[in-house]
Amino acid sequence: MNRLAGTTSPYLLQHADNPVDWWPWGPEAFEEAKRRDAPVLLSVGYSACHWCHVMAHESFEDEATAAYLNEHFVSVKVDREERPDVDAVYMEAVQAATGQGGWPMSVFMTPDGEPFYFGTYFPPEPRHGMPSFRQVLQGVSTAWAERRDEVADVAGKITRDLAEREMSLGDSGLPGEEDLAGALLGLTREYDATRGGFGGAPKFPPSMVIEFLLRRHARTGSEGALQMAVDTCERMARGGIYDQLGGGFARYSVDRDWVVPHFEKMLYDNALLCRVYAHLWRATGSAAARRVALETADFLVRELRTAEGGFASALDADSDDGSGRHVEGAYYVWTPAQLREVLGEADAELAARYFGVTEEGTFEEGASVLQLPQQEAVFDAEKMASVRERLLAARAERPAPGRDDKVVAAWNGLAVAALAETGTYFDRPDLVEAAIGAADLLVRLHMDEHARLRRTSRDGRAGANAGVLEDYADVAEGFLTLASVTGEGVWLEFAGFLLDHVLALFTDAESGAMYDTAADAERLIRRPQDPTDNATPSGWSAAAGALLSYAAQTGAEPHRAAAEKALGVVKALGPRAPRFIGWGLAVCEALLDGPREVAVVGDAGDPATTALRRTALLGTAPGAVVASGGPGSDELPLLAGRPLVDGGPAAYVCRHFVCDAPTNDPEVLRAALGGRNA
Repeated sequence: MNRLAGTTSPYLLQHADNPVDWWPWGPEAFEEAKRRDAPVLLSVGYSACHWCHVMAHESFEDEATAAYLNEHFVSVKVDREERPDVDAVYMEAVQAATGQGGWPMSVFMTPDGEPFYFGTYFPPEPRHGMPSFRQVLQGVSTAWAERRDEVADVAGKITRDLAEREMSLGDSGLPGEEDLAGALLGLTREYDATRGGFGGAPKFPPSMVIEFLLRRHARTGSEGALQMAVDTCERMARGGIYDQLGGGFARYSVDRDWVVPHFEKMLYDNALLCRVYAHLWRATGSAAARRVALETADFLVRELRTAEGGFASALDADSDDGSGRHVEGAYYVWTPAQLREVLGEADAELAARYFGVTEEGTFEEGASVLQLPQQEAVFDAEKMASVRERLLAARAERPAPGRDDKVVAAWNGLAVAALAETGTYFDRPDLVEAAIGAADLLVRLHMDEHARLRRTSRDGRAGANAGVLEDYADVAEGFLTLASVTGEGVWLEFAGFLLDHVLALFTDAESGAMYDTAADAERLIRRPQDPTDNATPSGWSAAAGALLSYAAQTGAEPHRAAAEKALGVVKALGPRAPRFIGWGLAVCEALLDGPREVAVVGDAGDPATTALRRTALLGTAPGAVVASGGPGSDELPLLAGRPLVDGGPAAYVCRHFVCDAPTNDPEVLRAALGGRNA
């Protein structure tokens, strides 16, 4: 019997009609494996994963393959986005054993959860040196039946090796100027000066590294850091990785030039990049950065917001190409003939030049991904706006990619922070309201009466899985950002509840090391722990950043001390692997700068208050926190004891226990915090 129909994960529900007798992850599945004395197949994927869909169609929908699985294995299906802890532990084993990883992930284990054979995608018949999935199943089944002692030895050794991998790194000491300079030098060596970004293909948007580069420039004046950020953002925004019609970024580019994306669109990428481009505008005034930040924010609200006010996880890469086939990129690519059909001859020729659409195509079967190539020709802005509108309207008639509409707490926290800041910078109160709506949902549905978080929800129903460290940290980051832009102390209070749990349940008080699961969470073969920033900030570095900001807002010494201890990992990893600790490096820039604490006191309706508050929020000082409120307000701790000056609004700036004289002049405040006239 397939047991996935009652789950909340869209990915699991996609497999609910498979002939495979799938179990969701849980003790019942492993009890069944013990009862039957059968090995467990753990299959891990996610809704927007192209090769997960391929393997599902080729193998899990095949009656003969399913029958073999049902007879010889207990099959467990996991959505990696719902259970990042399960994914992390077994992916570590896959990578250690094979030297690579990815999804779909296929792990064979004992009924005690100890892994002994690994892989990712397996084809239905042998190809490219890979065995077929059926051959793998038969080999594992034979080994289990005839070489059980050997299997047990392998499983035991792998489990012991994983258990010995705990990291402290908190005792490395605080990172200093030399460490961050070494990290910048390492990034410079890996920088692609021709195309922007770092390393070769496939190329991922380095959002957290760009945040470090912008903060590095703000604190030290490093022009090299700023140039890498500016050029990378420009190349991405001109490339096919950016949706030139609808806004928003695809997961990554398969080539070094940002031309052909892997078309899935993830909430976390777009939240992080929306914030990056807003911060780039804040630093440089770039009109292009402003456009991309706003288009990406509008994409988030238009295409990912759910009926309950949260944000869905992803849009699939694949969609129906009009003939019934599900094809990667079908929704987004264009041929010259398709342009002519929508625009007519003259405008189609113009659009082809503007967007780089060729007869040969830049993708598959003569289709092109829309780009904005660098060229000398000048295009009429009004005409191109009309072309865009018509193409977007025509695209909306195509079958749309599927949407994974589960709400993930951590990624919604990132979206809250991005939309709150973007809406504030560009005078878009609707975006701030969208951020507040998502934050309200997180409080109402994901937080229980003890401020413990659920990882996911869907259709207004909270999932069963407990929040992990990144959920607590990223949601706290979103709440702290709302506290700064709205002046409402309730968001600071909620952030405090979450961060108290980070200290009590996720942090080793002695070493400062952090774990991805709570001390009272389900026990896996190892307690997952990873300080590296990959697609999103690691829970470790996100927690360090949120703890540091909370301490600056409240003066809470335990939170500051925990942030400093946690950042020891950056001293260890920053100079060696700067691309994979970008958010940690960005938080260290805030630590070295203070961060600065800004209080703006004045009546809300006074234009002078508005000017000071806007100047404070647009300051580029790394990680600066802002509190604003009326005279005598106790809404936020930084406002305490901060009176008006000469009867008028005033701004107070402090750092490292030293305060500047209060000022009522926005220019003086701008000089203290960095930033431009805006």
